[in-house]
Amino acid sequence: MGKNLLYAQSGGVTPVINAQAYGVIETAALSQDIGKIFAARNGIMGVLDENFIDTSTIDKQVLSGLMHTPSGAFGSCRYKLQDEDEIKKVIEILQRHDIGYFFYNGGGDSQDTSNKITQISKKMGAPITCIGIPKTIDNDLPVTDNSPGFGSVAKYVAISTLEASLDVASMCASSTKVFIMEVMGRHAGWIAAASGLANPHIILFPEVAFEADKFCAKVQQTIDKHGYCVVVASEGVKDTNGKFVAKSNNKDAFGHAQLGGVAPKLASLVTERLQAKTHWAVCDYLQRAARHIASQTDVEQAYATGKAAVEFALAGKNALMTTIVRTSNNPYEWEIGSVELEKIANVEKFLPIEYISADGWGITQQCKEYLLPLISGEAYPPYKNGLPIYSVI
Repeated sequence: MGKNLLYAQSGGVTPVINAQAYGVIETAALSQDIGKIFAARNGIMGVLDENFIDTSTIDKQVLSGLMHTPSGAFGSCRYKLQDEDEIKKVIEILQRHDIGYFFYNGGGDSQDTSNKITQISKKMGAPITCIGIPKTIDNDLPVTDNSPGFGSVAKYVAISTLEASLDVASMCASSTKVFIMEVMGRHAGWIAAASGLANPHIILFPEVAFEADKFCAKVQQTIDKHGYCVVVASEGVKDTNGKFVAKSNNKDAFGHAQLGGVAPKLASLVTERLQAKTHWAVCDYLQRAARHIASQTDVEQAYATGKAAVEFALAGKNALMTTIVRTSNNPYEWEIGSVELEKIANVEKFLPIEYISADGWGITQQCKEYLLPLISGEAYPPYKNGLPIYSVI
């Protein structure tokens, strides 16, 4: 029997991160070269606390239910290892539990953590195989064509935009004239762009500087033409000075400013300048927990990235992150690839300028062709008494 394996979830969760976990666990369980398969409770914090779950003790039906369960079943965290001493502590803990394989399921900050564990464990003379598994609804990881989790969030946002637009259109003669929906996306406008599949009148991207006068003029023009205006705004919208339009004074463990509140701020601006009745909504956690409307493509890719991580490790590969490679756009085809962790750590992928319409308010046909395959297919969870059945560990 070989070394033990440890899997952990990190950062903001997604509708399909547990499908990635199941891809790891199910694949590893088939190997004679892996000992026990552990999952850390609450990400790297669980490693530091030595709070491990032996996945062999989990009921098989509960375990397979991870394929259709949202959120992080094993618990996630936003915690940055403070220094080299703390990284060494993590490595010592892994050694103590005879863990030779570490799989960290997260975004750029998480891949940086995995990369440091790889490098320092080598220096300590006890190398640990670290494979990163990509995860972020923001879709801002470089190299990989897309990040598992994004496709389902894109589907949720596009559908929500479509449905809300119909609502506003039906009532605009006597009620709300402007509807503003806020979506996630700190520096990259991928999620906001996904709303473009439902053709809102205005999309506000982090990549396009926000100018209040131009925005209000566009809103008024849209009301005059259509009777109402639907706006989708990324939480990371910035002004011409590069400052976030809405942010708090708080920061997370990685030093990122906490965002949120751009929708009510824009609504107040429209009400004040145009005297138009407005309504706003914030997708917030709803967008990243909406497994009931997940993309089939996203679910399949999520499982595949977890499965491939184990296969790479067993093949002797190390310090890699699994990636999704788009091999054809029409018909849509993809395969699994890999990239060195050092090329991923703390690098962001922004929405390409060619994906944003010339006027800056929408998306191009090229962007739609990129997005559409990612939201394709339905993967409904099983239901009982009108509610989805999800696994709780």
